[in-house]
Amino acid sequence: MSRRDVGRVAMDVAFFAASQVALYYALRYVLSSLDGGPSGSASSKRAKEKGKLLLSETGLSEKQLSELELDEYESTIASEIVPPSKIDVTFDSIGGLDEIINSLKETVIYPLTFPELFAAASGGGLLSAPKGVLLYGHPGCGKTMLAKALAKESGATFINLPLSSLTNKWFGESNKLVAGLFSLARKVQPSIIFIDEIDSLFRERSAGDHEVTAMMKAEFMTLWDGLTSGKDTRILVLGATNRPNDIDPAILRRMPKRFPIRLPNYEQRIKILTLMLAHTTLETPFIPQLALKTDGLSGSDLRETCRNAAMVPVREVMREKGRAGKEGLEQARKEGFKLRPLRIDDFNIHDSHAYAHVEPSRKGPPGGYGDALD
Repeated sequence: MSRRDVGRVAMDVAFFAASQVALYYALRYVLSSLDGGPSGSASSKRAKEKGKLLLSETGLSEKQLSELELDEYESTIASEIVPPSKIDVTFDSIGGLDEIINSLKETVIYPLTFPELFAAASGGGLLSAPKGVLLYGHPGCGKTMLAKALAKESGATFINLPLSSLTNKWFGESNKLVAGLFSLARKVQPSIIFIDEIDSLFRERSAGDHEVTAMMKAEFMTLWDGLTSGKDTRILVLGATNRPNDIDPAILRRMPKRFPIRLPNYEQRIKILTLMLAHTTLETPFIPQLALKTDGLSGSDLRETCRNAAMVPVREVMREKGRAGKEGLEQARKEGFKLRPLRIDDFNIHDSHAYAHVEPSRKGPPGGYGDALD
């Protein structure tokens, strides 16, 4: 082979290698922009814009916002911030949980928002805010409503953390998102990290756990209450679950404040029903009688029962005016829909779907919903 032929072959090989490298980087750029790869340029930009918007609604001053610099992982987590203006639930709109609400104010909200008061009472940080709070109990008894009210009235930055926000198909990205979660929480403290159904994320660890899941749990616990966590950090992890016995013991150790949310008793049902029927005209004051008949129902069951009862007068009007067709309903709308007052007979308690499940639900899972955790 002549020297000219050798040079031509070398040039062909060089051009082929260069084309393959160019194709690789082109494909990598296209794929990362389409599906949000490690760099996630398109999705990262959207998350950053959403995070900035939500942070501006949390009560931070313009100076704090201008000095706040977030990386792509912190921006992703910032998009899960819940501004108080987006929530319409307050402590006053929750009935029957006054004792727990007062405890949350005294042990969670005030230590987070007024740390100087508790530091003056205890120089060693004995009265500082707990690092974790667990709300557990029967489904439908107000755990998520309490979390919403905390987000509304605590004055802290509230981060609602769905499981999907910490999962990523790229190896190691979940750990970086966890690190971004706590670094963001430190920058905007006082802050509350809320994890609904916390048992699904922090189930008791076993040898069969996936490597990525185990690494993410370890990273979370280390940053939450590990070697690098400082005493002056005002970050609270708030969890809610109806399966407290499935949670890993190491997680429970980091949640010293635990509030059992039990099924409402008679007095609590009166308060709940009074709130639910406050804007409804009643034929007679039958709430105490109704509270007796609804023994065993949760707060959400009571709401569904009241909704079904309130539908009875509406159904009567629809059937009466609807005999003349759509014209009859249009005429009734012009005259103003006139509904009769609600009667206790409208509450078909024992025939309702909610009441049919009272007995099994009161038994609860092994260990009981309202039993104290070890």
